[in-house]
Amino acid sequence: MKHLKTFLSSVLLACVLLAPVHADESPLMKIPLTDIDGKVGDLTVWKDYVVLVVNVASECGYTRQYEGLEKIYQQYKDRSFSIMAFPCNDFGNQEPAREKQIKSFCTATYNVKFQLMSKISIRSSPHPFFEALTGPKSPYPGPVHWNFNKFLIGRDGTLKARFDSDVEPESIQLRQAIEKELAATKR
Repeated sequence: MKHLKTFLSSVLLACVLLAPVHADESPLMKIPLTDIDGKVGDLTVWKDYVVLVVNVASECGYTRQYEGLEKIYQQYKDRSFSIMAFPCNDFGNQEPAREKQIKSFCTATYNVKFQLMSKISIRSSPHPFFEALTGPKSPYPGPVHWNFNKFLIGRDGTLKARFDSDVEPESIQLRQAIEKELAATKR
């Protein structure tokens, strides 16, 4: 079943990437995404938003970054900014929990209010969304090496910046990139 799901995800990604792209629609916008509660959607929910995508884990040395992520979410959320956190167990088996436990941990420990997504894979059988963010057609190609990598998606639905795990959520570097994209004119 897992292989069928991976195959179907790959076929869907290929269809999305090969479909005609309108000036106002990035291929990232239509890739199916599932939130931590099982609701399926895509990035069109955040059309005209600046979105920070982060692969997360609850037992990582970088887990404390949830606190900084929540702070920047609270600071910018009223300016059409959102965060999507994707739990992933691919790096050091540092996210062994199930979605319900992950959600409980994030809300109880870090009072997370930003969007938690369903647990995904990035290395083996990578989720199509992360394939698109890191693949050869990405403006920032290359594999994710650890938890808490950050991908900044602009209002137009395209990848604008990428940050490694050691770039703190409240760093000047990340804040400047967010501010730049928030200043971009809405379509």
